[in-house]
Amino acid sequence: MLNCDFIKYNLLGDIMKKMLLKIAYDGTDYHGWQVQPNGITVQEALQDVIEKLIGERPDVTGCSRTDAGVHAKEFYCHFCCDDKFPDVTFVKGLNSVLPRDIFALECKAVPDDFHARYSAKGKRYVYKIKQTNPNPFDSRYSWYVSRKLNAELMNEFCKRIVGTHDFYGFSSSGRTVEDTVRTVSECNCKYTDNGDIIFTVEANGFLYNMVRILVGTAVGVSDGKIQLEDIDSIFANKDRSLAGVTAPPEGLFLDKVFY
Repeated sequence: MLNCDFIKYNLLGDIMKKMLLKIAYDGTDYHGWQVQPNGITVQEALQDVIEKLIGERPDVTGCSRTDAGVHAKEFYCHFCCDDKFPDVTFVKGLNSVLPRDIFALECKAVPDDFHARYSAKGKRYVYKIKQTNPNPFDSRYSWYVSRKLNAELMNEFCKRIVGTHDFYGFSSSGRTVEDTVRTVSECNCKYTDNGDIIFTVEANGFLYNMVRILVGTAVGVSDGKIQLEDIDSIFANKDRSLAGVTAPPEGLFLDKVFY
């Protein structure tokens, strides 16, 4: 398997180059980004297609490990290929073979020291909460909450998580990192023109299930099940049980990656 982090030449001695690929995908039918044994993932589907095009299976490294059912409007990954491979026609070739729920947007060569994940300075996620006129088409891309939510209270919660905090209590046990301190630069809830709610959060990094737990906690605050005063306790005590439910994955979108 080709890995740009370790090789610059292929077996024939040809110079290799590192490519940064920008894609978008509907995560409904995938078990997240990262390859795993219990189901098809976006990473595996992408590797299958790139292998068909370049004749070798690349080690594709993503900018994030999105969960099963989570979508991406903008997702970046890097991989290694022969320097002679044409950049211009590569995106068209990908889109002619990729499943219809994954779409290649752009591909360009990047320096050898670039890393899709570790070079990212931050990410923005959006979460869609459906409040009006539920239908089968929205069910793939939003969380339907029939009761009327209080966006003002939810925004008061958002204000309390902006800044640098230890988000251990807002993450799930599946986290794979020891450092759970993150800096949230922006967080807000807004009503759309049709009365639904968009939750937006931007940070220098995110923990496992962090965004979905933040959304669930915002809803808990709106419902009166969680008090605003409890937020400081969640940070201080690192107590996941004090936070809200983990919102379902279908409403979550990776919206922007900053480099």
